[in-house]
Amino acid sequence: MEYYGNKLCVSPRELVDGGVMSYGCYQKMANRGRVDVVRRGGGAAGMYALVAVDSFPREYQAKVKALCPGGDQIRLKGWVCSHYETDQAAVAFFHDRSKTGIDLPEPKIQEYVVNASVLNCCIWLFDHAATYSKLAEGKYNWEMMAASIAALKDEYGHTLPESTLRFRKKVNEYKRDGYACLISGKFGNQSARRVSIKVERLVLSIAVQENQPYNKSVWEQYLMFITGELDVFSYATGELYNPDEFVDKNGEPLSLSESTINNIMNKPNNKMLIEHRLRGRTTYMHEQMPYVHRHNGNFSLSQITMDDVDLKRRIAGNQRVHVYRAWDVVSQCIVGVSYARKKDESLVVDCFRNMFRLCAKQGWGMPAGIEVENHLMSQYREGFLQVGVAFTWVHFCAPQNSQEKYSEPLNSAFQNFLHGRHEGQGRFYLKGKNRIDQKKVSDETNELYEDKKYYTWDELVADDRVDVYDWNHQLHPNQKKYPGMTRWDVLTECVNPNLRPFDERTLARYIGERVETSVRRNSTVRVAYDEWWLSDTSVLEKLEPNNYKVTAYYMPDEDGAPTEVYLYQGDRYIDHVEKVETFNRVMAEQTEEDVVKFIEQQKKISKFGKYVRENAIEQVGVIKKSAQAAVAVEEPEELELAAMPESPEQVSPWVPDMDMGAKGEEDL
Repeated sequence: MEYYGNKLCVSPRELVDGGVMSYGCYQKMANRGRVDVVRRGGGAAGMYALVAVDSFPREYQAKVKALCPGGDQIRLKGWVCSHYETDQAAVAFFHDRSKTGIDLPEPKIQEYVVNASVLNCCIWLFDHAATYSKLAEGKYNWEMMAASIAALKDEYGHTLPESTLRFRKKVNEYKRDGYACLISGKFGNQSARRVSIKVERLVLSIAVQENQPYNKSVWEQYLMFITGELDVFSYATGELYNPDEFVDKNGEPLSLSESTINNIMNKPNNKMLIEHRLRGRTTYMHEQMPYVHRHNGNFSLSQITMDDVDLKRRIAGNQRVHVYRAWDVVSQCIVGVSYARKKDESLVVDCFRNMFRLCAKQGWGMPAGIEVENHLMSQYREGFLQVGVAFTWVHFCAPQNSQEKYSEPLNSAFQNFLHGRHEGQGRFYLKGKNRIDQKKVSDETNELYEDKKYYTWDELVADDRVDVYDWNHQLHPNQKKYPGMTRWDVLTECVNPNLRPFDERTLARYIGERVETSVRRNSTVRVAYDEWWLSDTSVLEKLEPNNYKVTAYYMPDEDGAPTEVYLYQGDRYIDHVEKVETFNRVMAEQTEEDVVKFIEQQKKISKFGKYVRENAIEQVGVIKKSAQAAVAVEEPEELELAAMPESPEQVSPWVPDMDMGAKGEEDL
């Protein structure tokens, strides 16, 4: 007897062997349609006919059911199987760690999905009990359901409880809590752990002592602690650890093997925590901490990165040449370099000057951004390296964080490029071909080593300049993006089109030479042993009253001479002066160039005269105000005029009433 097509069926062979009817009787009933033949026999091997049990006449029903007492369970099993479907929502739930709380293994996920699907069938059967009651002749109870669930274990491999009460409980839990109730409590709990979290933390605390004990020493100290031979206390609180808290379920001291201690300390998360406690900030940051990932830009001069290095070869006396380099990030070209015997401010300033001289020579604008270290650059934070002064973007890298500066990997690449170019290139602590031999000198310090060969300052600087040139004219490493182009080609052909115009005045003020001078004869200042014209006489109007002193700033060229000079009085910009070009005073030796220089000087003098004429002071006269007041206050008197003589003879010449001799002496 079996379930087929949602019907409980029996085969003709079972009817004949069970004595229910003869084969001939079966054939007559089948031919006359008195029974429902669900499946015809014949064809493939094992394909036998099946007849629906419920279709037999009443007089045969008892005999047919007697053939298989478990017919109701078969019917129930068939009912459940016919409505079984894989629950796709359960598949999504058990694969989602945010919902399960743990990462379930794939076999467990499959098991829980089957359990959920079987329970869905059972709940559906509860909701359609009336339909099943007709099919099972009104017999429906939990015992039958539990029995069918047990039978389904072979069909689907579920792990639901077979006990009636436990199964009813699981169904109710499933209705109330959903899929979560199917997850075993064994996942994520600490029940099976012999080494609890508390024990593990104690082992780690012993391992991070300042003397950095080996794993075996940690194991020995742990055993000494649980046996009372060693006290362990907390640095934070001073509290002593209690050995009685570290016991097994029988109350015995919790003894761990050496391999268990090794496993605890070698867990990846524990190794990271141990390193955090034992290593310094810099070492931990470079070896353990995550870091940001970046990609390169597209335009040269968009960002400059700077850093200092020491040349590997040394000068006599074991002195090193200190080098400061400025790199263009995109092209990887060295755009600025300086050399010094001391790592100080002048080394940095010379590197900046060298870089900006190249920008001025090539006609480029001001580099857009720069990243620098804190060590030598912090003094410029509020001045030259303030955002918006010389660079639009300025980034100060964190101290001792070499991985932040792109100049660090560029310096390493440059050192690899130098390998094999010079004798003595390397370090004593390196391996293979990069290692050099040094002779140990036994003196009072016991720290001195001598090189096989020493070099002069000029040799080292000259060699490095050649190396820089060759590096810049090598093929760019990213040939996929810049096919056939050298680093210098990328630098010159991919310049950022949005750079600020070259601002030599700002550069001169912050990184140029400074000279205190004064305005002479209302026309010139003396800077670097040369005379420089004021651009116009009107510049005098910008000076403070009775103060001709000014400060001259200029960017020196490669020989240290000024090219453009800018005058300031305090923080106030005054003028951009021009160099006085002198001409030969000996007329017989004058050239055309001397004549041009003479004319230019005459123009300056002429402009001075024009300014004086245009701003000439108007002359005025003055009258004492007291005399004017006296005249104004006197009342006019009426005078009688003498009678005019009738003839000219009667008129006598007028003579002043004063001694003219005395007046002459007074005037003298």
